[in-house]
Amino acid sequence: MEINMYSLLSGAQEASGTVVIIDVYRAFTTASVAFSKGAKEIILVSEIEEAIALRENGTGDLCVGEVDGIKPIQFDMGNSPHELANGDVEGKILIQSTRAGTVGVNAAINADTIYAGSLVNAAATARSILASKPEIVSIVAMGSAGKYRTDEDEQCGFYIRNLLQGRKPNHNSVVDLVEASEESQKFSDPGLPHFHPNDKKWALSIDYFDFSISVNKENGLLIARPRYDA
Repeated sequence: MEINMYSLLSGAQEASGTVVIIDVYRAFTTASVAFSKGAKEIILVSEIEEAIALRENGTGDLCVGEVDGIKPIQFDMGNSPHELANGDVEGKILIQSTRAGTVGVNAAINADTIYAGSLVNAAATARSILASKPEIVSIVAMGSAGKYRTDEDEQCGFYIRNLLQGRKPNHNSVVDLVEASEESQKFSDPGLPHFHPNDKKWALSIDYFDFSISVNKENGLLIARPRYDA
């Protein structure tokens, strides 16, 4: 298995084979929590206008996401695992738009298979990849807005790579590295109330969920669903 490491939007565009698009803070942690609460599927789109249009034509039920970390005024929920954990999403189709994770998934035009990765589903993502036995794996850390590298996404990428290669890093060491990062400080800043402290707790709950998130193109849309591999 050839494993290639990429970063940012340019990395998503270059990635090939089985592609893991990583967004720890917060898109794919939020998506994982939504699936754990019974969401049926999640449509991943780049632009908020597209998300709203899909909800209005009945393709999906709820718009979830952010611009600059803040819930758009016409959205139902923000890009917050804490909010999704306390929301009513059971049986619903969500439409998610964020500035990094969902943009990255849509940019991965050379991918054969796509997974939406974060620390909460890292081991499950590795299991799904190993079960499929791909020749090429591309791991993409999306960073902040797909423009700037961030520690949480880079560390998640290394973590998944190590799992694929038969090594398991120490959870506490990974958490300590991420906790010290610039991005992590947002969740304790009273001037940024849209970054809830519990969002960070969720995001750093390594391997909390036993499913990966598989993304497939159907009728022109990218649809995410949970996948379970023993």
